[in-house]
Amino acid sequence: MTDVLRRGRASLAFSFFAQGATFALLVTRIPAIQDRYGVSDALLPAFLAAVPILAGVGSVTTEHLVKRIRPSRLLRWSQPVVLLALLGVGAGDRLVEMAVALGAFGLAVGALDASMNMLGVSLQRTYGRSIMLGFHATYSLGGIVGASLAWAGAHWHLSLFTSYLPVVLVLLPAAFLGSRWYVDGEGGSGPEKAESGSGPEKAEGGPVVFKLLLPLCLVMTFAYIGDSTVSNWSAKYLQDVLGSSEQLATVPYNVYMVMTLVGRAVGDVGVRRFGAVAVVRLGAVVAALGFGVVAAAPGAWVGMLGFTLLGLGLCVLVPQTFAAAGRLFPGASDTAIARLNIFNYVGFLIGSPLVGALGDAWNYRGAMLVPMVLVLVTLGYARSFAPEPDRYGDGHERPRTADVGRGSNGL
Repeated sequence: MTDVLRRGRASLAFSFFAQGATFALLVTRIPAIQDRYGVSDALLPAFLAAVPILAGVGSVTTEHLVKRIRPSRLLRWSQPVVLLALLGVGAGDRLVEMAVALGAFGLAVGALDASMNMLGVSLQRTYGRSIMLGFHATYSLGGIVGASLAWAGAHWHLSLFTSYLPVVLVLLPAAFLGSRWYVDGEGGSGPEKAESGSGPEKAEGGPVVFKLLLPLCLVMTFAYIGDSTVSNWSAKYLQDVLGSSEQLATVPYNVYMVMTLVGRAVGDVGVRRFGAVAVVRLGAVVAALGFGVVAAAPGAWVGMLGFTLLGLGLCVLVPQTFAAAGRLFPGASDTAIARLNIFNYVGFLIGSPLVGALGDAWNYRGAMLVPMVLVLVTLGYARSFAPEPDRYGDGHERPRTADVGRGSNGL
């Protein structure tokens, strides 16, 4: 590996870390944001839903922008906007100011998520081995750091602006400096991007047929339904259903995040040794087992075991889904990833209301069985993650298109 690729990998990993910390700082301080701006409980869901909806718009826009602008440039400028929008959320005092800041955050985070994963997939192709889980591991690490800083800010009764300002002052210049070494495609960086890389030329390499991408879109949706279930309902479930203390109820999500970090840190080794299909299948089974343990748990500590299993299982699905999209459309991976990224937000939008509605209408133990079933459905799509030997003479692996349906795929 050249120094260019090593620097590109390190700088992109830092970008994932910074985004994990930024997102955690926003979502873990939602009660404080609500209090600061006087947002009613009835109005809060509208604001929370607006962020992933706008992020989806940002991802769709990115699909078109990468035909003319390199993903590295989009990432270079979208990450500062996300960080400044976070600071804007903490600095305002009127509802309209919060709405503008959250709107900017949502649009920029869609472009950020899409462009980060575009660069990750193209780097993985250049490396010739699985490295995507490592990038997402640094995102999990950033989330843990961000949540810890948010806890410290709440513990010391710091204002949102005071909590956010030091983080932005550190991450903003570091991310911008690191963006100098982003790598577009296979071996190029910045203005010296390789002609065969993943920039505008690659985005136009062939059409993305939605029929072939659909299985991966469903896996992405199901994974984020599971993830949003844990992030939004784990504390309430442990306290209200399993009878834990309020203090203990804060632990499951932290345990979940730590286990996603552990699973992703070792996941690339598993993919290299056993293949993506085996890792995805194992992750789906472990995640389903985790939901089953949570639903049947007689008490808080058994429930905690379930959330531990969920972290280990769900953590591998999203990175491998992005990687599979890149293999499925090697001539148009940027476009495929931008479209796939939309289903990140679809799952986030569906998951929390779905579990809440089922819990209120039925019971929360039964509600936990729904994401369990959806994760198990992933097993039916696992072969969509399988590469096949290179038959095209260009060094790229190809997916087994027979496993995801036959038809004209433009390749």
